[in-house]
Amino acid sequence: MQLKHLLRQEWEMGPGPYTRTFLMWMVCAGIAGLACGAVGAVFFHLVSWATGMRQANPWLLYLLPVGGLVIVFVYQACRMGTERGTNAVLESAQQGKRAPLRLTPLIIMATFITHLLGGSAGREGAALQIGGSMGGWLGEKMRLDRNSQRVMVLAGMSAVFAALFGTPLTAAVFSIEVICVGVIYHSALLPCALASLISYGTAVLLGTRPERFVVHGAAALSFDNAWRAMLLAVGCAVLGILFCVTMHTASHLYQTRLKNQYLRILVGSALIILFTLAVGTRAYNGAGMDVVEHAITEGELVHPAAFILKLLLTAITLGCGFRGGEIVPTFFVGSTFGCLVGPLLGLDPGLAAALALVATFCAVTNCPIASILLGVELFGAEPLLLYLLVCAVSYLLSGHYSLYSSQMTLGPKLTNPPPEKPVDSFCH
Repeated sequence: MQLKHLLRQEWEMGPGPYTRTFLMWMVCAGIAGLACGAVGAVFFHLVSWATGMRQANPWLLYLLPVGGLVIVFVYQACRMGTERGTNAVLESAQQGKRAPLRLTPLIIMATFITHLLGGSAGREGAALQIGGSMGGWLGEKMRLDRNSQRVMVLAGMSAVFAALFGTPLTAAVFSIEVICVGVIYHSALLPCALASLISYGTAVLLGTRPERFVVHGAAALSFDNAWRAMLLAVGCAVLGILFCVTMHTASHLYQTRLKNQYLRILVGSALIILFTLAVGTRAYNGAGMDVVEHAITEGELVHPAAFILKLLLTAITLGCGFRGGEIVPTFFVGSTFGCLVGPLLGLDPGLAAALALVATFCAVTNCPIASILLGVELFGAEPLLLYLLVCAVSYLLSGHYSLYSSQMTLGPKLTNPPPEKPVDSFCH
């Protein structure tokens, strides 16, 4: 009996809790991965269909005011503010305040309308909101404790991100890195990894197409490539700051000058239409992944000022209340900037576009590790050391600017946090 008691005590103090946690996350993250992968695949096909319809029917642009009014009406009817979005999901992971499940159909509907009618937006905002709300809801239904429910929010975010972009490695790390600058929530790595991998596999089975690009330029690390890439990364840090400031300023101006949400989105719709007619091309409407592909694989630009034009149209679109995300526009802005500036620095335009995409993503999200992994998954591992270099530079020089106002900051990037400051796993 004494031996049995000792063995039981040793189990409880040693592998017991870890084994139980492992088995729990195998089940919970697996369910989240399957559910989020299926929903993510449906959303992927909806956005792809909307993009095809918009390109085949340019007149849909003129229905933007109608679509905008529908978005505002439905959000108000469901008692959901259109301003919170991704920030509400980040706060649910930080503070345990669950984002309501109704956020999932709302963001799918609003993002679909935005892409169908010609607003400039991406998909990751919807991915994080869908995944965060579904993950929190599943955690609650599974009767997990408060901390585990917060982990389920992160797992859901990873799962839908992986389903939409086909980057499970980036998705798993991004969710545990984006919550708080300076902290990586390592204990959520297993559930986020399982959920993203299972979701990715589910989405592929349901017909999604992962994003992949071919970089033709010489990508090996050399002294010549290194200093040129570092100069490019300095420009990307400045560009990332400009992107964040422009997005936040546009949103602030809309909300302070136009208090009524219906009037706000009508004015924004008119500005989008006038902007599109003024530039004379539809290349800046929607996500613009075709422009990103040409910049990276062909080294071609639609216009020398493409990165500025895309930035402005995205700020106009999302600031007035249309839904989507900022990350794909960041890909557009970064890749076109790199394609333009790279040759001036002596870099191959395609390689420079890939490096600038990664560096700009890092600058606006403050997620250097996820950014490096994003480069590997999108462009291959050959330029890995260059990804490391440009992300290190852009991460430091971009300061504490961020696309997400709810992203918490543990301490300045220049120093480590003071050791006496208590920090728990969610930055509190």
